[in-house]
Amino acid sequence: MVETREQFIERALAEYESPLIGYAYTFVRDLDRARDVVQDTFIRLCKQDVEKVRDGLKNWLFTVCRNRALDILRKESRMSPLDEDDRGRVPTAAQAPDEAFDQEERIAEVMKYLERLSDNQQTVILMKFRDGLSYQEICEATGLSSGNVGFLIHTGLKRLRTLLPADLMDGMT
Repeated sequence: MVETREQFIERALAEYESPLIGYAYTFVRDLDRARDVVQDTFIRLCKQDVEKVRDGLKNWLFTVCRNRALDILRKESRMSPLDEDDRGRVPTAAQAPDEAFDQEERIAEVMKYLERLSDNQQTVILMKFRDGLSYQEICEATGLSSGNVGFLIHTGLKRLRTLLPADLMDGMT
């Protein structure tokens, strides 16, 4: 059976939406803007001739996503001038003890909410964000397909956002 245009786009969305959001986030450093970049990427996919992108879909999506994120950064000119107080001040790599303690508390709180997700969602989210595994490594470890891993991470994070109180969300975005 030949895959229809709609099926192709749905499959691409299921498989690549979550990794593209993470990729866009590395550029724009804001989850909502990263989602907007990915939405624009899929809108452009909908306008594309499927046969032209089918064989190189992953590369095409990541290239369009990167270009769109860079366009947004250029447009917004996110660079801000240094204040007089900031000149000569070098950021330190080490966290102050109180900041480290606060971060540990926040992580413990998030973990409590993470336990409310399904076992599969917990597993893939922890493998991705705690352990730093790639989608391919998660697939190999769990036996799940890449699309399934992406779907579990996406829906798990979406559910987690609805569960987390505002004060915990503020520190995560």
